[in-house]
Amino acid sequence: MKRTEHDSLGPVEVPAEALYGAQTQRAVDNFKISERRLQPAFIQALAQIKSACAKTNAELGLLDNDAAKAIAAAAKRIIDGEFYDQFPVDVFQTGSGTSTNMNMNEVLSHLVERDARLKLHPNDQINMSQSSNDVIPTALHLSALNELHLRLLPALRHLDDRIRRKASTLHDVVKTGRTHLMDAMPLTLEQELTGWHHQLAASIERLDQTTSRLTQLAQGGTAVGTGINAPVAFSRLFCRHLSAQVGMTLTPAKSFFTALSSQDTALELSAAMRTCATTLIKIADDLRWMNSGPLAGIGEIELQPLQPGSSIMPGKVNPVIPEAVLMTCMQVCGNDTTVALSAQRSNFQLNVMLPVIAYNLLDSLSLLANAATALADKAIDPFTVRQDRIEQALSRNPILVTALNRVIGYEKAAALAKQAYAEGRPIIDVVEQETDLSREELEQMLDPHLLTRPG
Repeated sequence: MKRTEHDSLGPVEVPAEALYGAQTQRAVDNFKISERRLQPAFIQALAQIKSACAKTNAELGLLDNDAAKAIAAAAKRIIDGEFYDQFPVDVFQTGSGTSTNMNMNEVLSHLVERDARLKLHPNDQINMSQSSNDVIPTALHLSALNELHLRLLPALRHLDDRIRRKASTLHDVVKTGRTHLMDAMPLTLEQELTGWHHQLAASIERLDQTTSRLTQLAQGGTAVGTGINAPVAFSRLFCRHLSAQVGMTLTPAKSFFTALSSQDTALELSAAMRTCATTLIKIADDLRWMNSGPLAGIGEIELQPLQPGSSIMPGKVNPVIPEAVLMTCMQVCGNDTTVALSAQRSNFQLNVMLPVIAYNLLDSLSLLANAATALADKAIDPFTVRQDRIEQALSRNPILVTALNRVIGYEKAAALAKQAYAEGRPIIDVVEQETDLSREELEQMLDPHLLTRPG
């Protein structure tokens, strides 16, 4: 069943049950590209913006109070998760996101007419004092803020907490260090995990620092940044209403011309997420190497066995969570490339890649949050230490002779290390045989536990 809707180009046939109208249907017909839609987080942020705009217009005397309340009530249903199926527009659409903005305007118009018996025009009332050119950048910032503070940062802090807790139990576990994947001087597992913690903490700090710029919104700039068709006070009042609604302090952009014509803040957030992905890659890769074996690899730890690892080799168990995290992080790095290239398409008064920037930002925020949670709960928290394998490698590590550099000299130490390698003997036995140092002195100077302490 179809019904006929009209827009400025004429009549359009729309599914009878659809809440959207002519402009949405044109977008559905024109953009048959990917079947990817902007995420619920973006649609909900867009509804939050429409609600705050209606309240602002009412406060300024531009919109009837009953109409504003009806728009806000309809928007709340979308914010609460209803009607996502009524937003079918492909991500790959007009670069301003006009189709998505009009999709929201049309859905709200139909909901208000159905629920409040008020007939409000999608452009004249729902989109009052607005343009797609300021609404969509504002929704991009707001949805990213929501996902950053409600999902990603809590997930990363949870991972950091699990790393610190695990590290605190490994103070006495001394292991062989590795540089260039080759044996190096010893350190404790606690020290190794503390390195992860500080790297992750820096990534969290970088992400959090983007907040001050994400909270600056384009709303009020309308078409090109001049604020045409919006009262001068609109942006300030809008931010006040939206801040109260979402529980964050939001402000008008310092320059609407910048906010509309560039997406540098989105690029900054994406780059911070790429850096965070690199942090998770480091942790996941270390876990894979430390878990490798169990017989022919390093085998220092044992990850929790979660599922059979092979369809042909019985008993094989693989590090599936670190592998999944690595793939996730590769996708995040790819998303960042898309955002970086899209941010460069800022021509004159508008960036024309807004939907794809929003989609990839939100995808990365979600992926990193889920990956961090999985890494914390299914890899870091439950792994166990294989003390016997650690001690076996440590006791035969000729690189411990580094501690004798100031006593016997670098060249003599290097010769003794090579001899220990060649003969397959513990370094302490070789040094005792080839120098006049006593066993008691060597046990003190080559004690791996003491060598992990500064000085």
